[in-house]
Amino acid sequence: MDLSLAAIVVLGLVLAAEFVNGWTDAPNAIATVVSTRVLSPSRALLLATAFNIVGAFSGTAVAATIGKGIVRPEIINIYTVGAAMVAIVFWSTLAARYGLPTSESHALIAGLTGAGLATAGPEVLVWAGWKKVLLGLTFSTFLGFGGGLMLMGAIYNLFAKQPPSTIRRLFSKLQILSAGFMAFSHGSNDGQKFIGAFTLVLMLSGVLPKFEVPFWVILLCAGTMGVGTAFGGWKIMRTMGLRLTKLEPVHG
Repeated sequence: MDLSLAAIVVLGLVLAAEFVNGWTDAPNAIATVVSTRVLSPSRALLLATAFNIVGAFSGTAVAATIGKGIVRPEIINIYTVGAAMVAIVFWSTLAARYGLPTSESHALIAGLTGAGLATAGPEVLVWAGWKKVLLGLTFSTFLGFGGGLMLMGAIYNLFAKQPPSTIRRLFSKLQILSAGFMAFSHGSNDGQKFIGAFTLVLMLSGVLPKFEVPFWVILLCAGTMGVGTAFGGWKIMRTMGLRLTKLEPVHG
């Protein structure tokens, strides 16, 4: 089935949102290695770009949740998705202008929900999917804070008698691994979300009979996110790496 002009425009908006995702959200993963001078900005961006792309190929479970688990695809249309993408691109670009760290996950879920409510009212919501979202929002905050606090305390106790030079040399190497894993995690989670949105538009347009992510969609969206990451959100990196707390490699 041929794509309509409207569908092509909306698919372009999804790719624009995926580009912004790579540009403004992915740099968070490498803010620490840049701010502690463990890696140069160019090498850190190369690391983030590569692992973001690899992460996007790691599965489609998150894409499925976004594509059919937040709003009911049978009662929305491509204009609903298009409105959500416009909101994401506008907000994320504005935030990047002022160096504000943002989450494109929050923006995508909120954008789809708001546009869905405007299209079909409260019955558009899929509460099973929203349960996953609320659990993620709740536990990510407490587990992130608590896990970081406990891990840092354990490191202080374990390396209390080691000279600072030894600690810096060891954790400079470990920090590269953690930044790479963070970039991979971003690709496998946030990168997949826009893969889900792209697939949703293809289904709503009649190109796909059911929600099933084609390989070429993963390739296209992962590549777009990688290009966005390569541009680098320098102001956001500076905020995350320098303006929240003083960091050394052991903290990163």
